[in-house]
Amino acid sequence: MRGCAVTVLVFGATGGIGGALARRLVGSGRPVHLAARDATALGALAAELGVPFSVSDVLDDTALARTVAAAAPDGRLSGLAFCVGSIVLKPLGRVTSADHLDAYRLNVLAAARAVALAAEALKAGQGAVVLFSSVAARAGFPNHSVIGPVKAAVEGLTVALAAELAPAVRVNCIAPSLTRTAMAAPLTGNAAMAKAIAAQHPIPRLGEPEDAAALAAFLLGAESGWITGQVIGVDGGRASIRSKG
Repeated sequence: MRGCAVTVLVFGATGGIGGALARRLVGSGRPVHLAARDATALGALAAELGVPFSVSDVLDDTALARTVAAAAPDGRLSGLAFCVGSIVLKPLGRVTSADHLDAYRLNVLAAARAVALAAEALKAGQGAVVLFSSVAARAGFPNHSVIGPVKAAVEGLTVALAAELAPAVRVNCIAPSLTRTAMAAPLTGNAAMAKAIAAQHPIPRLGEPEDAAALAAFLLGAESGWITGQVIGVDGGRASIRSKG
């Protein structure tokens, strides 16, 4: 099988989707190396799963390189999942230049640098990369003038990396709708708001971390060996189907 005994590096492992992905991969017998900024939460998850980890800030190239080296001591990776991102929601009149630049650095530049620093190990391991966009990259919503274009840039990065790293490395992207994670808690924590947003989906519920994690695990595995350069929605149909009424 395609690199199945080689480690998958999961950035953002302490987030909702990153944690769900790590648990799914370990449950299926895949070696995993976890990375995140929160040392306490990361250590607890690593202890739960019995896997190695690196405390790492994705905005620091030195930390990224150190994490890749720790995850790939034999110079090979079978996968890299960049489960790091942000949700910046503001009316246009309140958005600052710093909002745009900070979101781009975290969502796009950090992802590009992580893949660049891991590229040789991924090539050696015949690996796969999974990035994360958002339904907001293609569907317009009010107050999304920061995160919408940034996530669209992630989708552009996906196809560019897929072209550059083919055929040794596959690169795909998942575009979720609103998902019940800690990052989305300001939206999902309000029961009335959560119910209203859920009703806007043809499948009328919010996403769960396991929804996106299931697809990510598939895209990191041998079963998806002829899939690259794709952006796949895990969004209850919100991006492409108009709900009744």
